[in-house]
Formats: sequence, C-alpha cells, structure tokens
Amino acid sequence: MSKISIRLRFGNRLREWRAKRKLTQQELAERADIEYKYLQRLEGKTPPAIKIDTIDKLAIALKVKASSLIE
Repeated sequence: MSKISIRLRFGNRLREWRAKRKLTQQELAERADIEYKYLQRLEGKTPPAIKIDTIDKLAIALKVKASSLIE
C-alpha cells in the first residue's frame, strides 16, 4: 500500500467524522488549534504526512479516539 493511499484514507475518515459532527473545516481547525489550510490539505487529493500529535489534536476536537481516524 502506498503512502498516498494511507494518507487519502486518513483524509477521508477525517472528513467523515467532521461531517458527522457537523463542523466546517474552519471550525475543526480552530478547535484542534491547527491551520485551516493544513486541514484543507489533509482532506485534499494529495495530503501531506501528519504527525501523531496532530492526529491526537484532531481526535480530541472531534471527541473520538485517535484510532477511529486511522482505522
């Protein structure tokens, strides 16, 4: 499995959870204390690598376990 497909799967899961919580990208970025543009890229077609600390911030902001984002 390529790095890109792993990153795309993460971005898709992130988008799904954000939609379930009825949050905009801007709202989630603010709650997670990350840059809005970075969140856009994470959910985009060519997502960048992500640090475990950022996954944790996003999970806390979404009120889910970090493993829910990376399953």
